[in-house]
Amino acid sequence: MIFPVLTPLAFDPGHPFPHISNLSLNLAVLIRDERGLEHFARIKVPDTLPRLVPIKRSSGGVRKDGTVPYHHYFVWLEQAISVNLDKLFPGMEVLEAHPFRVTRDADVEIQELEAFDLLETIEQNVRQRRFGSVVRVTVNDDMPDHIRNILLKNLELERNDIYTLRGPLGLSGLMQLYQIDRHDLKDASFIPAVPYALQPEQLDGNIFAAIRREDILVHHPYQSFNPVVEFLQTAARDPQVLAIKQTLYRVGGNPPVVEALLEAVENGKQVAVLVELKARFDEESNIGWAKKLESAGVHVIYGLLGLKTHSKIALIVRKEGEGIRRYMHLGTGNYNAVTAQLYEDLGMFTVDEAIGADVSDLFNYLTGYSNKKEYQKLLVAPVNLRKRMEELIKREIEHQQREGNGRLIFKMNSLVDKRMVQQLYRASQAGVKVDLLVRGICSLRPGLPGISENIQVTSILGRFLEHSRIYYFRNAGQEEIYIGSADLMPRNINWRVEVLFPVQDPRLIRHLRTKVLDTYLADNVKARRMKSDGSYERLKPQPKEPLVNGQLWLINYHQLAKKGKR
Repeated sequence: MIFPVLTPLAFDPGHPFPHISNLSLNLAVLIRDERGLEHFARIKVPDTLPRLVPIKRSSGGVRKDGTVPYHHYFVWLEQAISVNLDKLFPGMEVLEAHPFRVTRDADVEIQELEAFDLLETIEQNVRQRRFGSVVRVTVNDDMPDHIRNILLKNLELERNDIYTLRGPLGLSGLMQLYQIDRHDLKDASFIPAVPYALQPEQLDGNIFAAIRREDILVHHPYQSFNPVVEFLQTAARDPQVLAIKQTLYRVGGNPPVVEALLEAVENGKQVAVLVELKARFDEESNIGWAKKLESAGVHVIYGLLGLKTHSKIALIVRKEGEGIRRYMHLGTGNYNAVTAQLYEDLGMFTVDEAIGADVSDLFNYLTGYSNKKEYQKLLVAPVNLRKRMEELIKREIEHQQREGNGRLIFKMNSLVDKRMVQQLYRASQAGVKVDLLVRGICSLRPGLPGISENIQVTSILGRFLEHSRIYYFRNAGQEEIYIGSADLMPRNINWRVEVLFPVQDPRLIRHLRTKVLDTYLADNVKARRMKSDGSYERLKPQPKEPLVNGQLWLINYHQLAKKGKR
């Protein structure tokens, strides 16, 4: 099965050094011919074959009697190829073979101001991506210098561009093991809950009536993404709906959200969609969906020059009586039904009139030439988000100075914006207690005497990718929470269209504060705490201290809630 797929490529005066594709795994092979001359050849390890080759019939599968074997045996594909190289080079002596893996620069440089057609320009850039310059080669530590030198010269690299690793290269192939039917080694599965307000018996067949009654918060993946899809599907079929407007950043393959928009056009709705073509590594997918939407009659916008649209908003305009009402879904995550099962995110349905007016103004900004500088309730980057966030932090400092009860809890993916870090240092110096839940990069240092001793930084790395952004301000007891798409990074605040929106219902604020943020802060299983030197350490529960896995707690909480036990 392996042999017919392999293509050995020679390197000599008659055969130029072959193109090495991005992230490909290869074998550098040295052989000797019958005259004693040595030759170099490259073999690409085919990514069309499983990376792990079972060496027992039962490995990775089920026995004939229906039982699952306890032990599974595999060999790496490149190892299977290496020990059989004599079959690829008959009559030659195989001297040595070493794996290597190439990483090319996949960043797309787009000169937007010079682009006559942004769609065509990005298409061309995506096609050129596979020819990007090589920025890294990973090899095993036993690869000798004479093989490394061949790679260095022909890939036009410096010696520092070669990274030496022990063990197999490109460990993403290990995902194949997940397909083994060993449920005893996997997390317990669960069916995402549906918020009580959106359960069939509460809807009266109309999701719009449920949203009119109250703002509705959904927490993925603990709660299902289906209500978001049903919101759009209902709008597509409702004769009272006049228009649908939406931003799309990453939607994935076969997205039900796009199908709902296509159905809406077929049913005569006005549909306008901003498809962000510059979503990194999703450019090709987004180009395809943009063309499909446009050919169906959707008004498709490709984004603003110099900015990447990262906000997550859907607006439904519905005729009700003698007027219209705006229904919104705003979120922290993408309209992607697949990643909604893996990424932790929040979304909110609302008919708040001020938010509706802001969202309409935002879409006018995205689709036309609006230069609106003020929004009633939304924090919009790059317009007013930085200014308002700084004002809210300063307000918390003032409360601390007057009453001594300042409190900030910020949850985000990354914190690297210098001005925001300085604001948080000032809050700490004023005595404000600051908790930061930062999954990824954090350039703030907690616990520095006189600077940040009132700041604690925690990273939660668990079953799901922590992706929501939540900004909590105690505000002297009049608690305020903003959630949305923006991390505190210069790219988000200055170079992206981002939206943070307020959670206004006291019931939802209390839920986010006590059931979400407090749960994460109590985590002592998946949490890592940053030390003042920037390193992290796992938390060590005290004897008899109950173990809290925040993500598992939220799964159980929502499973009980859907059964009416919460």
